[in-house]
Amino acid sequence: MALQARALLTSKWLAEAVKAQGKMRILDTSWYLPKLRRNAKSEFKKRHIPGAAFFDIDQCCDKTSPLDHMLPSEEIFADYVGNLGIESDTHVVLYDASEFGAFSAPRVWWMFRVFGHSAVSLLNGGLRNWELEGRPISDKYVRPTPTEFKASLNRTWIRTYEDILENLDSKKFQVVDARPAGRFKGVDPEPRDNTEPGHIPGSISIPFHSFLSQSGHFLPKEQLQALFARAGVDLSCPICVLCGSAVTACHVALAAHECGNPGVSVYDGSWSEWYTRAVPEHVISEGRGKHW
Repeated sequence: MALQARALLTSKWLAEAVKAQGKMRILDTSWYLPKLRRNAKSEFKKRHIPGAAFFDIDQCCDKTSPLDHMLPSEEIFADYVGNLGIESDTHVVLYDASEFGAFSAPRVWWMFRVFGHSAVSLLNGGLRNWELEGRPISDKYVRPTPTEFKASLNRTWIRTYEDILENLDSKKFQVVDARPAGRFKGVDPEPRDNTEPGHIPGSISIPFHSFLSQSGHFLPKEQLQALFARAGVDLSCPICVLCGSAVTACHVALAAHECGNPGVSVYDGSWSEWYTRAVPEHVISEGRGKHW
């Protein structure tokens, strides 16, 4: 039976676990939109949680796809993760250095789970709160000893463009978009070139930062449930999530998991693919003409 782990961990728990030196691997999963001009790997080399390795979503991906950081094959994921010293019984703890407290880490949390590894957790509050609490930071890095990792892709947690297109009529699942409200409505620009804002017909907007407190921690379960309810999302029914490129979409998946719905699927191509392939009537925008 696969090892299970709580989705969210406190910095206190992690600090004590590091001292205990159990079978655990900490990963810095930081990633930023290109227009921010931040180099996540360079920042990692200068400051990271002691013992952490770096997970690069732009390297562990399908490099044959024209879309950003699409899921890799089982073989590529297993090879990449194995080279980080992770085995099937390793507890993986993820964080990122975003000022939000969590930005790209939920994506990697979902990646491990979709490839069959449930012993994966997120440091609630991220590096931001780890530092605020005065916990240790290091610039030293010891390359992990490569090992063998076995990946088994759960294809039911992945949605394609064709799945979303068919769902416009069948309405088999709810579609939740985690981009900021202005991009969803079509009144604020997209951060990527050649992509305009708007949304998929019938989709529901819950911006990813809504799931986080001002301190950068995920909201308690009761508040997450209320957030979904206010948006009109039924947690007892199937949910598919998206954003610009399926990174912050995974905040929705993690929040739903915390509320008892662990099987949320992700539209991996997300808005970047939908805008490119959809016919004009399938791009809903209040600001059409402003950005076109």
